[in-house]
Amino acid sequence: MSAVRREGLYERREGDGLPRWRVSPEPYWLAPADVEVLERLGPILLAFYRSLNRLYYLSVKTPKLAWVHRYLDQGKPESVIEYGRMRRVREQVPGILRPDLFVTETGLIASELDSVPGGFGLTAAFQAVYGELGHPLVGGPDGVVRAFADMVGPGSRVAIVVSDESTDYRAEMAWIARALTAHGTPADAVAPGEVTFTEEGLTVGPAASSRRVDVLYRFFELFDLKNVPKSDLFLYAAKKGAVRMTPPAKAFLEEKSAMALWHHPALEVWWRDDLGAEVADALSRLFPKTWILDPSEVPPHAVIPGFTLGGRPVRDWRDLAAASQRERRLVIKPSGFSERAWGSRGVVVGHDRSSEAWSAAVDEALRAFPTTPHVLQEFHTARRDDVAYYDEGSDAIRPMSGRTRLSPYYFVSGDDVVLGGVLATVCALDKKLIHGMADAVLAPCAVRAAPGRAATDGQGANA
Repeated sequence: MSAVRREGLYERREGDGLPRWRVSPEPYWLAPADVEVLERLGPILLAFYRSLNRLYYLSVKTPKLAWVHRYLDQGKPESVIEYGRMRRVREQVPGILRPDLFVTETGLIASELDSVPGGFGLTAAFQAVYGELGHPLVGGPDGVVRAFADMVGPGSRVAIVVSDESTDYRAEMAWIARALTAHGTPADAVAPGEVTFTEEGLTVGPAASSRRVDVLYRFFELFDLKNVPKSDLFLYAAKKGAVRMTPPAKAFLEEKSAMALWHHPALEVWWRDDLGAEVADALSRLFPKTWILDPSEVPPHAVIPGFTLGGRPVRDWRDLAAASQRERRLVIKPSGFSERAWGSRGVVVGHDRSSEAWSAAVDEALRAFPTTPHVLQEFHTARRDDVAYYDEGSDAIRPMSGRTRLSPYYFVSGDDVVLGGVLATVCALDKKLIHGMADAVLAPCAVRAAPGRAATDGQGANA
């Protein structure tokens, strides 16, 4: 516990004074087979992002596919759409990929993909602390730091720009900036206002000793650009090639509706031809069934593909409002480009709500389509896990049963994908949503060769 405090990341929440999360006395253990599955998953996800990128640009210039980019561009201002279509960033995909993986009885399920993820600084700090204790961590004691440095490239100076909206992550970004600098990759974690724009590019630090920025790590959301000082200058510098910005300003790569497009029957042949059968089969196992909640009228001879209620096909999403509790093992959430699209904000779990609340959520999602499209997703129950945590009140280690989310951090360098580390989040059994909270246990993942049930039971993304 003292080692975690030493790193300066074990903060208390404002208001109630509770810790932001619980500390585990040991890592979250994975079997070697689990780690092999996670390592195979990185190249698969990179292939998907690149394929989605190609599909988007193809849909822009192909009339019969125009519906694809219309879904991905829905609700966004023209300026944001134009940023994503800049020629200079055409081939770029995010430098860090993080799926949110639930460990279920049948394997891993990715509830969503995050290309502007928090938590990698915390994972890096965990690796440093638990690594000192000799645990065989996934990625090693400095896996995230090394992978980040490789991602930005040798000789690069990095500015991790953290917006006010993302202020809860400022401490962990400052930690990893210090660790990168110590590793030989000079880095600064700064607020947007601390970056200076010049004709030559972007700099940080006082004028007398300013430091030129080679890579701007964008830790701010594109929906929040109007609240990010100098964001227009950052984007201008990226457009002119004066700085490399990652993740690139491609809002269409940050939509949960991408999973719905993956499952759309009209695109099945395109996906399989572009990715190959092996990768396509792996993604079909990984991505839960997902649909875009589009209120548009369906032609009389058509139905919503792949969705039924009580075994009957559905032609109108409004019928969803009358679904029984048994039929409501479904989740509604904003697709993206919204302050409610991250951190489990805006997520509605159907069977956890009353009929009235569920009906209202369906109506709200359909009404919001013009500005904030929502998706509907199958609900998958994460498997029960038993972990331990340090209880400050009693100064004792206590057991806890819960359900686990694994957050592997993949770092992209050219065609290579490196698994830098994995963060486990374990929430109590009565929680339907698994995310960081005051009573969640957070820990880095380590490899344990001892016999026992693997988290994935061999049914991973590419098993």
